[in-house]
Amino acid sequence: MEVQGLKIKRLKQGIVSSVLLSLLIGSSGNALAEEPDLEAEAAILVEAESGKIVYEDHIDVILPPASMTKIMTEFLVHEAVDQGEISWEDEVKISDKVRQLSLDTSLSNVPLRQDETYTVKELYEAMAIYSANGATIALAEHVAGSEAKFVERMNAKAEELGMENYKFVNSSGLNNQSMKGNHPSGTEADEENMMSARATAILTYHLLKNYPEVLDTASIREKTFKEGTEDYIEMQNWNWMLPGSVFAYEGVDGLKTGFTDLAGNAFTGTVERDGLRYISVVMRTESREARFQETAKLFDYGFDQFSQETVIKEGEQVEGHQTVSVIKGKEDEVSVTAGSDLQVLVEEGQEENLTPVVTINKELLTEEGELEAPLEKGETIGTIRVEGMTEEDYLHEKMTSNAEVPLVLEEDVEKAGWFALSLRGIGSFFGNMWENAATFVRGLF
Repeated sequence: MEVQGLKIKRLKQGIVSSVLLSLLIGSSGNALAEEPDLEAEAAILVEAESGKIVYEDHIDVILPPASMTKIMTEFLVHEAVDQGEISWEDEVKISDKVRQLSLDTSLSNVPLRQDETYTVKELYEAMAIYSANGATIALAEHVAGSEAKFVERMNAKAEELGMENYKFVNSSGLNNQSMKGNHPSGTEADEENMMSARATAILTYHLLKNYPEVLDTASIREKTFKEGTEDYIEMQNWNWMLPGSVFAYEGVDGLKTGFTDLAGNAFTGTVERDGLRYISVVMRTESREARFQETAKLFDYGFDQFSQETVIKEGEQVEGHQTVSVIKGKEDEVSVTAGSDLQVLVEEGQEENLTPVVTINKELLTEEGELEAPLEKGETIGTIRVEGMTEEDYLHEKMTSNAEVPLVLEEDVEKAGWFALSLRGIGSFFGNMWENAATFVRGLF
């Protein structure tokens, strides 16, 4: 099968990322905590703020995501609202295709009629809470004019977000066969969406970054669709880890389950405790229950063994890099500090192995490695990061910048006047002459 955006990388099977191996073991030689033994074909756990990978197993294997596809549909609906293409109160026209599919009780659905009024918000809630497939396609048609055009947006957005190992063929995550000939044009009758665990986590990372309000709906455990009408449906959230659910886990507030015969059971979850948020993906577990049980193992591992630690605080200096030399200024050096707090995820007991590393922007330096006045307080001249961090430790190479903070000037440095600069030039000239003469004399003896 030809897969759009497919750039298969070296598979990493159940190992902690190289950053944790090089950074967290450190000089103490302490062993890392034992990783959870998961029963899933692919799984990943990511710290949601930075995109740093905490656990990975077959994360680049491309698999069917089933209804986790709807995470992309949610993204594009939010984006369309944000850009003014549509509004939450828009009335959505129900096509013949959507009407027919929405009546299929073998699929997750709410019944949709063509003589009833539905808003974007109502259909979005049905999609996000109840995974309603007909409602999802209705939204796709409303946003893009047709599901086929919406699928084009899905694939384009995936590329834009830096996802790899994916292919979208419909907006809902169904196998096209379930659509009984009404699958999007340009796709095959038996095709199904495909996405790796890494790609799914990248998508979720960006959704939470751009539209965190998605969790306001994803965290609703139950709601009545079209309450007060003959078509009302009591929607129960398929996410059984939400508070009050059978597999409730403290802090879980999203995100999306998935199931088809080909995909098996899958779940993309997110959880937050004391300011630390994780994103998880498990794919192809043996049962509905197992996808939550395996996710709980990942969350336990993340919260029990790791914590956010501050490497350097805003305004603090890195030892050995407190100042930078300056030319043509009233002062010949300037103090530099961290422009903001640098925090990283670290395994318990390994906090002392965190070493800050300073990198100065070479484009700002002279050939002699100096800054040239005038300089302004707060100006960024480089970065501070933690030793050992590499792009392999993150969902995407561009996310390595999330693990660094700016190195800034602590004070202004005014440019010296022409007279002072002239005196320095004269002093330098005679200083060089004296040094050359002394060298010559030493050479005679």
